[in-house]
Parts: sequence; structure tokens; C-alpha cells
Amino acid sequence: MLDLSFEPPKPKVISGATGAWELVIGMEIHAQVSSRAKLFSGASTRFGAEPNANVAFVDAAMPGMLPVVNEYCIEQAVRTGLGLKAQINLRSAFDRKNYFYPDLPQGYQISQLYHPLVGEGEVLVELGAGVARLVRIERIHVEQDAGKSIHDMDPNMSFVDLNRTGVALMEIVSRPDIRGPEEAAAYVTKLRQILRYLGTCDGNMQNGNLRADVNVSVCRPGQYEKYQETQDFGHLGTRCEIKNMNSMRFIQAAIDYEARRQIAILEDGGSVVQETRLYDPDKGETRSMRSKEEAHDYRYFPCPDLLPLEIEQAWVDDIAASLPELPDAKKARFMGDFGLTDYDASVLTADVANAAYFEAVAAEAGDGKLAANWVINELFGRLKKEGHDISDSPVSSAQLAGIIALIKAGDISGKIAKDLFEIVYTEGGDPAAIVEARGMKQVTDTGAIERAVDDIIAANPAQVEKAKQNPKLAGWFVGQVMKATGGKANPAAVNEIVSAKLGI
Repeated sequence: MLDLSFEPPKPKVISGATGAWELVIGMEIHAQVSSRAKLFSGASTRFGAEPNANVAFVDAAMPGMLPVVNEYCIEQAVRTGLGLKAQINLRSAFDRKNYFYPDLPQGYQISQLYHPLVGEGEVLVELGAGVARLVRIERIHVEQDAGKSIHDMDPNMSFVDLNRTGVALMEIVSRPDIRGPEEAAAYVTKLRQILRYLGTCDGNMQNGNLRADVNVSVCRPGQYEKYQETQDFGHLGTRCEIKNMNSMRFIQAAIDYEARRQIAILEDGGSVVQETRLYDPDKGETRSMRSKEEAHDYRYFPCPDLLPLEIEQAWVDDIAASLPELPDAKKARFMGDFGLTDYDASVLTADVANAAYFEAVAAEAGDGKLAANWVINELFGRLKKEGHDISDSPVSSAQLAGIIALIKAGDISGKIAKDLFEIVYTEGGDPAAIVEARGMKQVTDTGAIERAVDDIIAANPAQVEKAKQNPKLAGWFVGQVMKATGGKANPAAVNEIVSAKLGI
């Protein structure tokens, strides 16, 4: 059972010239739905295609072309809502958000303002042992993405690529529950993790498949608590939105800069203007993009081309029954079943592929703790050093489990196991066969070990006397025996025999 007992973190406090200020942050995450076709057409969503190759007539807004809802995209959004413990609205509707932009041929975006598919949910964001923030989800609505304008290919003209136009997005809107830059990055990380576990978004921020709009405001200490009591946003400062963030590092830097910018304005006697801003990573600052529009600026109205979306509870229940084990539950199970620490379980469940690899190793090796140690320290450490992830691992779960099995059987020592891991990592092969073929098996014959110990003791009488005076020096003899046997002697047996021979 997942332990949900935690303490919320303290809010980020910035000291200004006139006193302390606290940060208040809400986020809108645009997550591209993992589907082969777009939201309202059968055009491909494949990334990296030639410009304007993935465009259907409806995406290009050809006359008379009507949108048809992709049921799978709706299913993916429902799956996401269920994964975030959110209310699924059996009746929702699409609206037109009207604005002109070259990469949106229709002159409007089909979205959901008044009746979203998914209602209130929550995300538990862990920030350390026993410290977590429960971030409330206000809604998730489904909408189509716009295309991409390209301005740097020609000095005299711009180009438009409509491949992304019509791709299904889930806009996941949080409440203003986040209180600092690190929390914001942790929230995006946790949400991305859940989406990847669910298989509803690949979370690739580099390709723009997961983007964050960050709403930042500042207030005096105590004001946020008044907001929580009353839900009156008047207790909070005026927010500014930072658009299209696709880097955890930039999200944190942008929030910190924007908060300090607002504090400087307020302390100078000015007022913060609600607006949309962009973050310039080269200059490390935000800059104004446009004044913040309200709903009436977009002239929202129900989309006349699409009937209200009605789904059945039985269909939702079927989707719920097919949900995978999610990160929090998997972490709790790893800690309970394998006796792992909170840290190790967090590392192993951070990515769904990593968790699956570890679990396969643990099952085959029959030792979860030992498997966790080897997966995290040896395999993950090596992969990270080389800039790879688990999908690139040259060591299969069966091979790593084979190495661990040899350790447990006493056939190889920890030192030999590391040498064996290096061979398997660089050359491949069956661990047991490699140990036999290369004579790497650990020496467990106590007679052979005794002879080696006797030889070392006989050759070093002065060291023997020192060890009898100071038993800690017995380790020197152990090291010499291991060296004499090429590291193949069983360390436990060597320790025992050395102690007996020296009488300590």
C-alpha cells in the first residue's frame, strides 16, 4: 500500500528591498497524444517527415473538409485522466478558438473551453524523503496543435510547415499550487513520468512533444494562505505566463528571473501587467510577447462541425481496467517486495523501461537488493557515462541476472564479478560460460587457500608480530592472499583462515 504521509515543502522566498516575497506558480502542460494519426484527420504524426508531407485536406483547411474525431486520441486522453485520478466527463464538447496565424490555416483552433473531457485530478510530486507537494489538476482538455513558422531559412520570407497542424494535444492545467522553481521542474518531471508509464505521450521535450506554459506571480507571506481559505485569487499577485518551455533547467531559470522582475516592479511602486512572455536562454531573461488575452478575445463558440462528445461509463471502466501499474504504486511495491530504500526505488522507477529491466533481473536472479545494486551502480552508471539509456544497453537482463547468480552461488567474488561485467558489456556472451572458459571461478578449496596463507605468513614474520599486536593489520595478509590467487580466493574464507592462523 502506498504511504501518502508527507510534509509539504516550504515555499520559495525571495528577499526584496521592502521585505520577503513568495512565489506562486501554475502550469499548463501541452502533451502530444501518442497516436499514429491526427485528432481530426488520418494524416500521419510521424516526427521528422519532409515539410508538409503529413497534411490531409482538413488540416490544410480546404473548402468543405469536415473534422472527424479520432476515437483513439480520446481514449488516450481518458487514460491520462484516469492515471491522474481525475474525473472523466461523460459529456464534453469542442469549441472554436478564433485567431489568425499563418501556421493555422483554418483561422481557428478546435479546442475545449467550456466542457473539457477531463475534470479535477491530482499529482503527488516528491521532493525528498517525506517531503511532497500534492498539485491539483484543474482540467485536461483535448485540442489540435498548430503548425510551425520558419523564419531563418531566407532573409526575405518565412516558410510554413503544417506537419504538426491537427496533431492531438492534451492541455493539462494545474491549480496555482507550486511554490518554487525546483517544485515546478519536479512537477513536470513527475507528470512526464506518469504519461510515459501510461503510454499516452512519449514526453520528448526536444521534439516539442511536451511543452510547458508557466504562470508566475509573487505575493507577500500569508497571502497564499488567505487564497487557500477563500479561493479568492485577489489575494495573489498578477500573473505572467511564460510560453513554450521545453527544458527543466530553463523552466527553473525563467521562473526565478520572472519572479525577481515582478518584485522589482512592485517595490518600485509599479504594477505587474498580465501578459504572455518568452524566455531567452541566451540572455537569461524573459521578454514580452503579447498582452494576455482573455476568453472573449478569442471569440470562443461551440464548434458547429462537431457534435458534443458523449462516451459511456462502461468504456471508461474498460480503459481503467487496462491501466498499467503507475510509478507511485510500483515504487511502493519495490520497497515492500525487495526491501529497497526510498532512493533506490525512486531511481529504478523513474523510467518505465528502467523499472521493467530491473524487475526482470530481480526475478531471474532471485535477489532484488543485489539486483538493484548492480543495475543502479554498475549498469546505469556505465550507461550514463557513455550517454546511453537502457534501450542501448549491451547487457541484457538475463546476462546481468547470470552474473548475480554466479555471485550468489559463490562461484565468483565481487571483484571477479566486476571484471566479468566488463567482459559481458564489451564483448557479450554467457556469463557462466565466460567464467568457465577463462578460469575465473572463485577458489573455494580451503586447502588451497590455507597453503597460500601459510606461504604469506612464513615469508613475513615481522608483519605477523605487528598483526598480533594490532589485529586490524590482518587485512594486509588478506590482500596478499587475494593477490597471490589472482583475486579468485573466496574473501570470506580467506578472512576466516587468516584470523585462525594468526590467532586473532
